[in-house]
Amino acid sequence: MERNQDGFMGVNSPPNPDFANGDEPSVSCCNFLLDRTGEVVITHTSDGLSWRLVDSLNDEGDNFSCLGFKLVSNTEMEVNIADVYAVNFIGWGLVHESALASLEVSLLDHSSEMYRFTIYVVHKSKTQSSVWTPSVYTFGHKDLEICMSWVNQINSHLHMEVKRPKNLLVLVHPRSGKGHGCKIWETVAPLFSQAKVKTKVIVTERAGHARDMLSSITNRELNLYDGVVAVGGDGFFNEILNGVLLSRHKAPYPPSPSDITSPSENECSVSNHNVNRTISEHCDHNEDGSPLLRGSENIGLESPNFGKDSESPFPNEMFRFGLIPAGSTDAIVICTTGARDAVTSALHIILGKKVHLDIAQVVRWKKTNSANEEEEPCVRYAASFAGYGFYGDVITESEKYRWMGPKRYDYAGTKVFLQHKSYEAEVSYLEVEPKEASSSPEADPEVHSRSLAQDFKGMKWSCSKGRYLSVGASVISCRNEKAPDGLVADAHLSDGFLHLILIKECPHPYYLWHLIQLARKGGEPLGYKFVEHHKTPAFTFKSLGKEGVWNVDGELFLAQQLSVQVFRGLVSLFATGPQE
Repeated sequence: MERNQDGFMGVNSPPNPDFANGDEPSVSCCNFLLDRTGEVVITHTSDGLSWRLVDSLNDEGDNFSCLGFKLVSNTEMEVNIADVYAVNFIGWGLVHESALASLEVSLLDHSSEMYRFTIYVVHKSKTQSSVWTPSVYTFGHKDLEICMSWVNQINSHLHMEVKRPKNLLVLVHPRSGKGHGCKIWETVAPLFSQAKVKTKVIVTERAGHARDMLSSITNRELNLYDGVVAVGGDGFFNEILNGVLLSRHKAPYPPSPSDITSPSENECSVSNHNVNRTISEHCDHNEDGSPLLRGSENIGLESPNFGKDSESPFPNEMFRFGLIPAGSTDAIVICTTGARDAVTSALHIILGKKVHLDIAQVVRWKKTNSANEEEEPCVRYAASFAGYGFYGDVITESEKYRWMGPKRYDYAGTKVFLQHKSYEAEVSYLEVEPKEASSSPEADPEVHSRSLAQDFKGMKWSCSKGRYLSVGASVISCRNEKAPDGLVADAHLSDGFLHLILIKECPHPYYLWHLIQLARKGGEPLGYKFVEHHKTPAFTFKSLGKEGVWNVDGELFLAQQLSVQVFRGLVSLFATGPQE
């Protein structure tokens, strides 16, 4: 085989630009110089790209480079077009060819000047498939027309990936976790630039900044973006979620604890549930003093009348939330991508992945037991967890030690555990048939949210009353580095249920063993007589003490009486789910 005038072996005809004609997919092949690898033949079909080193010059079939040096191994690669996130023409410059690149010291290293383009590809880690890494391949050719033709054709296929975002609103919490929010964004920002995804970046400056901004922006303005991305932890994501939903999601409230009657000791029914009772105004989230940041002014967006922004309904079908982990726990990211890795999350966003996520609506009816007058209901939304007792005490105690960073949760948790407090409360939960509770939700990827709450009248409710160390409601499994299987290992992302976990008062060693099981991979934290586990779409809670301190997605929430209901697949995330 001889080299042609461009210095390449074989045929270098420009690829056919029409990939869509005919019943069979068109195939294009061309020789290029792959940087630091050698001369390769690239094949392009409608499904993807592949390349391999040029066949050897030796008739006996040994693998040689085009210069006659024997290669230690043949380089081959197959790439699905869905895993390509960008291709860019980078002009005239050097392309390096190492004939023996596998050796520590290359015996021959040639460089040639030619036209170049880069292909950006997502690969899964060989050791941990849930971790994604970007790879960059630079190809060179002497012919500008051939280079540009390949760049244009690959880009034409990328433009067909309509679910990929083009314009994103990015909100960065600079003090999340160890205070690395800005640094983490700076690490992943080049990936968005490479993929030509426009980003409007706002670094929050005070507690509630992100929520206030998203509450005040009009639907028309919000629909200019394909999604909103949080760079922070679970608490910051909760703030953004509430900023979007509180003024836009309209649905009847669940029953209040006073709506539940108890004809027998363990059975309840709904006596006075008004399904037409809907959200009017949300409560002031700063009232509990939940500190994120201090200080600063508005960003200057106008405040509209939300109910009258009907010309631009929200959310639109393609709008998604994104989360790049920078927090202390990052349970939501781990449960939806399988990895606590900022680059992996960024690549999920860039490739336009989509998974539906259940959201719990938490309605507070009464803040303290001493309040006699009727209170306006106060609403919050939770994507992962709401907990009382031990969980509320830990988040309260941890606020005293924010200077410690993420370690404050370990310290606060130890202090609260040693105190071993229990609280008297009454919990009522909606019973479901075993068949309904065990259905597989992810079988239907286009699950529709329950935009209208159920009329709970006539449904069977069960009541539990006593002293509890904790009451927990897990919307997802809540897997994290300290609880590898989460609170409930088999919890789904979008099945319309939460997992209600009641830990009854028990001896200190028993509770310690329960916590140890939570921290073990393959542990069984729910297999004890003092633990109640109920899969339910709704429950009510009433503290029989003066007040109740709740932990809602890592943020404080005071509630002596509240109700919780789940909306199935209410929002979409830029993620695939941990199983992929």
